[in-house]
Amino acid sequence: MRAVVQRCNGASVSVDGHEVGAFQGPGLLALIGVARGDEQDQAERLANKLWRLRLFAPDRLGGQLDIPATAKGDLSAEDLSLPILVISQFTLYGRTNKGRRPTWEDAAPGVEAEPLIDHLIVRLRELGADVSTGVFGADMEVTSKNDGPMTLIVEA
Repeated sequence: MRAVVQRCNGASVSVDGHEVGAFQGPGLLALIGVARGDEQDQAERLANKLWRLRLFAPDRLGGQLDIPATAKGDLSAEDLSLPILVISQFTLYGRTNKGRRPTWEDAAPGVEAEPLIDHLIVRLRELGADVSTGVFGADMEVTSKNDGPMTLIVEA
């Protein structure tokens, strides 16, 4: 599994002009791709990593949050109880090494990918995350206010 993760100051996703998921203020936008052969343990590892990535510098938050007095260095979404917007994104496994047209042969088909995306979301919620989502397989419009910018590729 692969994620493109952005530290954001707000993000939303709409389907057919209706907002289906969003957060305001600091949080993470996670675009999630599933490869053929991925399994539940990878979804669990990715969820754990997303929740605990230390991407938030206390001095950058500018008084937006109550920072724990014991905080030293960068903090995670877990440390700050920040929301995560999860969007399924099969295109993360697109290949562009030949020609000009991407191929999707490495991406898991929907019947394999959707349960793993759902498992990742359930695991994030079990860890304590406030998770909002897009709609699997839908044509989505995603808006984000990238903070930094800070964008990472995370693999599990």
